[in-house]
Amino acid sequence: MLIHPWDAARDEHEWRNWLVTHDFGQLAANGVNGGPPMVVPTHFVFDGDREIMLHLARPNPIWAALEANPAVVVSVHDDYAFIPGTWRSDSPDEGVPTSYYATVQLTCRAEIVDDKEAKAEILRRQLAHHQPEGGHGVMAAGEGPYHRMLPGIRGLRLEVAEVRAKFKYDDKKPAEFQEQVAARLAERGLPGDAGARAQQLRRLGLR
Repeated sequence: MLIHPWDAARDEHEWRNWLVTHDFGQLAANGVNGGPPMVVPTHFVFDGDREIMLHLARPNPIWAALEANPAVVVSVHDDYAFIPGTWRSDSPDEGVPTSYYATVQLTCRAEIVDDKEAKAEILRRQLAHHQPEGGHGVMAAGEGPYHRMLPGIRGLRLEVAEVRAKFKYDDKKPAEFQEQVAARLAERGLPGDAGARAQQLRRLGLR
């Protein structure tokens, strides 16, 4: 991923604060025997520091790839919008369109979890995050409504080794230009425009 200096996260706090509000992304692993990379969309829990936890069904084909090579990437993106060329130049024929987006890519080492109690702990952490209102009974290895289903899943703990974060919102442009684009995003109101506008204005405020 190309990251220009003006698109980079200002510091670790910026990408961490963004990532803790996101819990769905793509888990990518190297292909087996020269095959293409394997990519699995999945919910996950980030501990805010250096660990990601999730679980997947035992029949998922990614397990063979992880057993062959535990190096993986978790990629998360959001707050994206297409910016027409006509918004970026006074001349309709000269404006270059672009994409606004935020993304965090984490290179991790994967540890497969098969111990029942350890899997139950991952599920407790996930349910506490994704379903904090409760309604999920007792999550334990030997009791509760779900313990018989534990053999059907495998857990994953991902230790974060490297982080690449990008916030692409025309930060190289003058503040007046960015404010004009933000106003147009508010007027257009397509899905994603509000999030992109909020990120652009937030970044502008960090100047």
